Amino acid sequence: MDESNMFKFLTSLFRKKADSVDSFLMYPEGKRYYRETHSIRRTNIDEDAIKIINRLNKFRYKAYLVGGGVRDLLMGKRPKDFDIVTSATPNQIKRVFNNCRIIGKRFKIVHIIFKGKIIEVSTFRSLPEHRLEKHKAENDYLIKRDNSFGTAKEDAARRDFTINSLFYDPKNDSILDYVGGFDDIQKKIVRVIGDPDISFKEDPVRMLRAVKFSVLLGLDIEKKTKLAIKKNRLEMEKSSSARLLEEYNKMFRTWKTSQIFQGLAENFLFEVLFKELVDKLKKNDPEWREHFLETPLGKRLVITDQLLSAREEMTPAIFYSLIFYDLVSDIFSSDEGHLAHNIKDALQPVFERMGIPKREQDNLVKVFISQPRFLVTDDERERQNTFFKKKDYFYDAFMVYKIVALSENNEAAVQSAFFWEISLRQRPKPDSHQFGQQNRKKEKKRPPRKKMRGGRGPHPGRNPNGQDQGSDSESRGNQNQPDSDTPREPRDQNPRRPEKPPADDSED
Repeated sequence: MDESNMFKFLTSLFRKKADSVDSFLMYPEGKRYYRETHSIRRTNIDEDAIKIINRLNKFRYKAYLVGGGVRDLLMGKRPKDFDIVTSATPNQIKRVFNNCRIIGKRFKIVHIIFKGKIIEVSTFRSLPEHRLEKHKAENDYLIKRDNSFGTAKEDAARRDFTINSLFYDPKNDSILDYVGGFDDIQKKIVRVIGDPDISFKEDPVRMLRAVKFSVLLGLDIEKKTKLAIKKNRLEMEKSSSARLLEEYNKMFRTWKTSQIFQGLAENFLFEVLFKELVDKLKKNDPEWREHFLETPLGKRLVITDQLLSAREEMTPAIFYSLIFYDLVSDIFSSDEGHLAHNIKDALQPVFERMGIPKREQDNLVKVFISQPRFLVTDDERERQNTFFKKKDYFYDAFMVYKIVALSENNEAAVQSAFFWEISLRQRPKPDSHQFGQQNRKKEKKRPPRKKMRGGRGPHPGRNPNGQDQGSDSESRGNQNQPDSDTPREPRDQNPRRPEKPPADDSED
């Protein structure tokens, strides 16, 4: 061996290897925290989730609780759901459970179906190959598929944040920690696993989630992670519009939308996610990032969160209308052109960029077109007012009008809102919370009734005069039925109002 090769060999012995999963882990062998050192108890865990883990263990597969369920239990919160991770592949899981189905393309997971609930089971995944290579700034690391299976430590290393990478093992009531997530929960820190620049390029939505977790869980974003968010904020433009709409809809259910949007502004994400609104915000206040809650949009979101906490119901359409309101507010005072046409032109660019479905676009336009209608409070137009209240979009439009009036301290508008509210009975439709979802059930149209052809004699069951030949009891019973022209009492279609804000979701 010559001197140059000998030098390369010796330096390689002392160089820290980056092409190893252990280099991403704080505890490569895994650190166990047993019952006496943590607050998780099996009585706080879904019984069916424990049964799934026990059954997988019975078939010699490793299985743990993972993600937001473990995180929330450690923080004294009630988890929204319990996710499970296992060494069994989706097809192996399907052979163990009859009540399940495999879903997903990018992330193949298994839904195990119980009465009234679904428990999600995923397989340990390996690190993306580029994580084990030298980082190059020009490379595109966006993950499009993630179905390479691996070990428990690899699965922990590939997750987004340390607080979401803890495994709970019900066999011995222990928490298995590879990345230091247990300590970060105690320190109240949101920290990315590995290099945050690569992590955010793999999945840009992680930047939005970091801000959301920080607000909802009362955590501080770790300094290196915070700097990486600002540096990689433009990567958000590569995110799937469907995933972003899903994340927004989750935010709207937290009762803390205004605070989350304030966090997005402070971390330079708002100007990427809602770039069309930035000019309006800058015009009112050049320091809008620091004073977001004092901007017109911030005030509207604060009032909306307050109404939610007072048990008012808010649909996603209301939130989107409040967010986009500044884009159309000047149109209401303009006499040029047609109102509906001007509103559509103003909103079309943001609709297309955000991937808002056509059905939701039409509904938002109707909400905005209806705003001037609430200024009309003449009792002489009672018939037209009653007809207006029956519109599907009336509730959304009214709440937008009311919130804007309150945020602007417009006394005349508030009085108009009071006029409409005292007789308000209609609530939003049950499917109005499924904003952007394409799987709404379509109403089945009743097939047309077949007409009797001439020359075939009287209809069966009728006498030649066309009268029904029912029994006397049936005839007497029909006398108590209302005529077709008699109005029936409307059914109560009020959806159940939320009792409290749901716990946040875990790692996707």
